[in-house]
Formats: sequence, structure tokens, C-alpha cells
Amino acid sequence: MAFRGWKQLLLLGRQNTLGKVWRSRRGGPSLCWKRRCHWSAGKSLDPEVRAFLEENTEVTNSGHLTPEIRLRLLTPRCRFWREKPDLWPYGDPFWAIYWPGGQALSRYILDNPHVVKGRSVLDLGSGCGATAIAAVMSGASQVLANDIDPIAGMAMILNCELNHLDPFPITIKNIINSEAGNWDLIVLGDMFYDEQLADGLHHWLQKCIRIHQTEVLIGDPGRHQFLSHSIHSQLHKVIEYSLPEYTRQENYGLTSSIVWSYQPSNSLE
Repeated sequence: MAFRGWKQLLLLGRQNTLGKVWRSRRGGPSLCWKRRCHWSAGKSLDPEVRAFLEENTEVTNSGHLTPEIRLRLLTPRCRFWREKPDLWPYGDPFWAIYWPGGQALSRYILDNPHVVKGRSVLDLGSGCGATAIAAVMSGASQVLANDIDPIAGMAMILNCELNHLDPFPITIKNIINSEAGNWDLIVLGDMFYDEQLADGLHHWLQKCIRIHQTEVLIGDPGRHQFLSHSIHSQLHKVIEYSLPEYTRQENYGLTSSIVWSYQPSNSLE
């Protein structure tokens, strides 16, 4: 399958193209709610891109932890599941896989709406946008989705439409290492697959917590780079979910995914 190679790189925690892109796109000016570069509810999608995404993804809500959420994903029934990756005309479609960490975060938010209700939420590395969608469904007062891939931003808008939601703001930039944003809650799933990226996340999240007392929830199925990183000693296990059989098969036998609360010491390392 064309996308198994990319998935394997992430699951094994190796250095990979996506990690290098995250590191190279340095954060720019401070983010705030009123002024940022983003996709918004009034932003129209390029008709050609919309048509391509609609033709080459499948709408599904099965085989995942959140059947309440419908998503456009790459599945074995899609043409590009078996096509050569270089035939895909846009950047690598990591957003088109519903990764286990994101599934766990989304399930937890749907089951525990008090976690986000009335709060501002940043979904970092949002991908398909499922966790941001779960936050909206659960009553978050403000949601911002962040991903470095503009096609992911377009896919999120389509996924909002599938779930009868007005699109939330989406920022397309690397905000890691930028000035700490004032969020009530930051959620991120499946981001600890690259050691240098993990280091950057660790310190930036610490800064957000120290300056703004931001709460941080992390979803991860137990990848080596995550379990072996120093951040792991500062996490509290919130809940563990058994993954559906389909997700297990598509993630090389991973059987569960965990939501962690990030509770670092007061001082920055």
C-alpha cells in the first residue's frame, strides 16, 4: 500500500520528511484570535482541490474510536491507497489517516465534554481535524486547528461540512517555538515521532503552561520516541482505550492508545 511506508516511519519514530518540515517552518509572529493567517468559515475552497479530495478520499465513520464523527480519509477502497506516492499531486497526505493518538483524544473529549466546554482550545497538528471537531461538538467556546499542510486545512473544512458544523479557524503555519499563545487547553496527538520535534514541543508546551497556565492533553499509542523522551516522566495517564480491529491492522498491531495530561515542573529545562 502506498501509504504504509509513511505510516511506518511515524510509528517507528524515525527521522522523516514531515518531522523535518515541522522543524524548518519556524514560528512567526505571536498568534492571537483576532489576527493570524488562517482559513475561516467564509473561506471558499478551490473547486479543483475540492473535487480532487472528494474523488480520492472516502467518507467513513467506522473502524475508529469515534463513530459520531464522519471524516474524509484514505482507505483501502481509495485509488491512492495503492498508487505510487509520487503520483499524489500535493504534499504527503498525513492528514488523511486518523491516527491512534488523535482517536483517543477525540473519544475522551466526546465522553467528557466538561474538559472543553466554554474553553478556548488549540488543536496542534490537527491533521484531519477530528479532535477539533470533537471539541466543537462538546461545547468549546473557541477552537483553532493548526497544521502545516494547507491541504489538511481544506480537508478539515470538508470534514466540518460532513458533520454539519461551521468551519472553525485553521492556521497553516508552524507555531512551535513562537510566542506562547493564551489557550485554556492545547490538545495534540501523534506528534512525538521525531526526537528534535519532540524536544521543541516539550519546551514550547512548558512555556505555554508557565506563562498562561494552559492545560495540555497528549494522545499517543506508545511510540518509542514518545515513551523514551524526557517528557514522559512529566505525564499523568488519564485514560487508555482499546483500539478497534481496523485501526490495529492499519497501525502494525498497536492495540491501545492513551490520553496523557502534561504536568511539567515549574522550571523550564
